[in-house]
Amino acid sequence: MKKLFIILLGLSLGLSACKRENAEHKAATAQQKKPAENVLTFVTINSPNTYYVNNDKAFAGLEYDLAMLFGKYLGNGTQIKFEVETSVEKALTGIINKKADIAAADLSITDERKKLVQFSMPYEDVQQQLVYNRETVSNPPKNTKDLVGLHIVVPAGSSFVERLKTLSKTEPGIIWEEREAVHSERLLEAVANNEIQYTIADNHLVSMLQNYYPNLTVAFPIGNPEKIAWAFPKDSNPELFKKANDFFAKINKDGTLRNLVDRYHGSSRRLKPLDVKTFLVRSQTLLPKYRRLFKQAQEITSLDWRLIAAISYQESHWDTFNTSPTNVRGLMMLTEGTADKMGVTDRLDPAQSIPAGAKYIKELIDTVPDRIPEPDRTFMALASYNAGYAHLEDARVLAQRLKLNPDSWADIKKTLVMLNDPNYYINAKYGYCSCGQPVVFVESIRSYYNILSKFEAPHDSTQNSFQIASAEVAFD
Repeated sequence: MKKLFIILLGLSLGLSACKRENAEHKAATAQQKKPAENVLTFVTINSPNTYYVNNDKAFAGLEYDLAMLFGKYLGNGTQIKFEVETSVEKALTGIINKKADIAAADLSITDERKKLVQFSMPYEDVQQQLVYNRETVSNPPKNTKDLVGLHIVVPAGSSFVERLKTLSKTEPGIIWEEREAVHSERLLEAVANNEIQYTIADNHLVSMLQNYYPNLTVAFPIGNPEKIAWAFPKDSNPELFKKANDFFAKINKDGTLRNLVDRYHGSSRRLKPLDVKTFLVRSQTLLPKYRRLFKQAQEITSLDWRLIAAISYQESHWDTFNTSPTNVRGLMMLTEGTADKMGVTDRLDPAQSIPAGAKYIKELIDTVPDRIPEPDRTFMALASYNAGYAHLEDARVLAQRLKLNPDSWADIKKTLVMLNDPNYYINAKYGYCSCGQPVVFVESIRSYYNILSKFEAPHDSTQNSFQIASAEVAFD
């Protein structure tokens, strides 16, 4: 009898264990099927101002950076997910149908859109512009009346359609074509390639594309400026909507927004069409002679070879024999003192000057405080390359005095140019500086680097230390 009891007890315990294991398995399976918590979904489009994968195979774009910063701001392990649509119209449809929590797609606030979605606090002002190809249009329009009879192509569902509808009420002869599943970048490229005659686009994107296609020309602004913001469903979570507005208020106040906008748009208006055209030609004729040396300099310094090439072009236009009145010479325009310091015996020898110039720039970058994030750290090093580190420090001290951010290039380029004003340089440790020149120097290099990044592949042998995008900001 005792033996039977033990057998029955064992069977009972075994069945109990099986039930427990089965219950645990079901619970684990249910947990795996449960949607991840704290996932915030953004709907966006591919464009240089929103969301894209750059040549370094990293995500970039102003909207991308803002979304990632918002995730950090929310905390609690918030994960950011992106749904990418082919047009602004589809991005708006996605938010209306609640396929995403937020639409971050370079969206202008318009009266028609406000009927469909609710907008966050705006974070950027834009101006619509009529764009044409200067090489094919000999008599461009000068005002709204001149639009009559033109063939204008715009993205379907865009704010440009709304603007044209408004204009057509007073100028009924205005006609246009709305193209599905296309955005402004593609249409600007179509104008540059003479596939269409006219399009309308926002000024910040036009300026960016003009650095790649110097034949793109603005005829005149269309209507009044507009504002860019994030879009939410009409019945969006009010707490999320409030946090988004609080986030934009915070980054606007602390300078983070200004710094981010500067990273993407700060240099886009620096170059003139002739500058871009000349650079593109020399990229095909002169750059191939030195590309290998620039890549070798990257292997020595870990600096992106395209950045080194951009600096070299700004300095010498890739003219090996370039010599200034002050006797700075060669592709990197080295002074005698810098050449001696870097062990260069012949400044006109590209094999010596390119690696020496790159190593000197790397030294300057290492001199700038570590806490300054990239790319601002590199921008400041380039300014000191041009004007001297002492004047850079004066500009940073002045930024602190004016309650600006001494670690932000967007603020430092403001205070640098103030060092030629006696109201400011009289209190500067190193005195007067004609520091508009280093600002032009840095902004031009940024533009040349962006162009090279579009048309030239990265060199994969090292990890590039210079990145145009991706802000690193810690939120309390």
